[in-house]
Amino acid sequence: MKKNSCISLVFILLIGLSLKAQTKKWTLEECVRYAVDNNITIKQTQLDSETAAIDRKGAFGSFLPSLNANASHSWNIGLNQDITTGLLRNQTTQFTSAGANVSVDIYKGLQNQNTLRKANLSLVAAKYQLLKMQEDIALNVANAFLQVLFNKENLKVQLDQKAINEKQLSRSEELVKAGSVPRGDLLDIKATVALDNQKVITAENALLISKLSLTQLLQLKDFENFEITDETTAKDENNILSQTPLIIYDKAKETRTVLKIAQTNLEIAEKNVAIAKGGFQPNLRGFYNFNSRVSYADVPDFDASGKLIGTKSPAPFFEQFGNNKGQSFGAQLSIPIFNGFSAKNNVERSKVNLEKSKIVVEQQELDLQRNVYTAFTDAKGGLNAYESSLVALEARQEAYNYAKEKYAVGMMNSFDFNQSQTLLSNAQSDVLRSKYDYIFKIKILEFYFGIPILKN
Repeated sequence: MKKNSCISLVFILLIGLSLKAQTKKWTLEECVRYAVDNNITIKQTQLDSETAAIDRKGAFGSFLPSLNANASHSWNIGLNQDITTGLLRNQTTQFTSAGANVSVDIYKGLQNQNTLRKANLSLVAAKYQLLKMQEDIALNVANAFLQVLFNKENLKVQLDQKAINEKQLSRSEELVKAGSVPRGDLLDIKATVALDNQKVITAENALLISKLSLTQLLQLKDFENFEITDETTAKDENNILSQTPLIIYDKAKETRTVLKIAQTNLEIAEKNVAIAKGGFQPNLRGFYNFNSRVSYADVPDFDASGKLIGTKSPAPFFEQFGNNKGQSFGAQLSIPIFNGFSAKNNVERSKVNLEKSKIVVEQQELDLQRNVYTAFTDAKGGLNAYESSLVALEARQEAYNYAKEKYAVGMMNSFDFNQSQTLLSNAQSDVLRSKYDYIFKIKILEFYFGIPILKN
């Protein structure tokens, strides 16, 4: 009995968890965070950051010595020189040689130092680029999220309007049967209900498409069961409109990633000029070489007087390796004198790119200023449009209520009454449209002020 009770309890818990999973609704922050973690474009940009980190390791490695080893084994058959006597004779010999060399840059026109500084800046620029991509995705997700909310509420409006007209249709059919209203009014109501069905289908399709767009940004496949919360309100929670455009612009210059990217690229261009100028300076490189060899051929044997008396077996491998070793070390100085204007052209080319980078920074600052002032104006206009639509909706609601009373007592025909309903429906849609337009414009303005959509 207890076993059956436990099984039943587990079954009920599993059903509850299943229902809870099916009814999960995504918040805006959850959508943004999921998109940032899973978006394909962001993953590609992350790989660019990893590449920049690898390039930095390569730039640091230029300060370290280079060490290389070599070894070879050869067979010589026929007439060849005896390495011991220097005489030519027919013989078959084997030789093993090995060596190693070490070299290090002592001075290279500060190119290594500037290359490392450039690599550090490139890594910073790659991180900024990743952050910019995350910000762009966050804004796109916020826009798509608000579009789904708008389409959900718009569908509710259309369904409510359809339900009202269907009730009106039933009432009109009764009135026609009673002879209280002409049959033409009934036909008008039927046409209105048919139009409501079309509006509902259009709203459903718009909602489905908007959900599909949002789930694609999130890299989700099951968009049909995807649902979001309805928590968003048309409210300036951070009181951003109390700021002046100039204050927002000054803040944006400190926080906007796109401007930081341009400024970092300008610093990279300056390092490229310094690296190119290093091509005019001498290069000094230190080196050390070690080599030795081993022969497997019999060697001549001489008596005390120096007379050749025969041959003897070669000395052991390591004994020969120690006796035959040689070393060399020193420094190599390379002074550029004429190289077909390549160094000069590199400097001039890097200076041109530096000027381009300066122009990009100036353009980004101008674009940022224009965008901030535009966003502020749009947000103000969005607020005014939303407030005006609320006033218009209230007036349309009162007009509809009055028309409904007149229609009920036969003082208004069905055509005029339907017009009143249509105007009310349009006013409701205008409120929704202006509401979410205002919310998104506030998000844009907060974005420029340094308030992220995704809280850390």
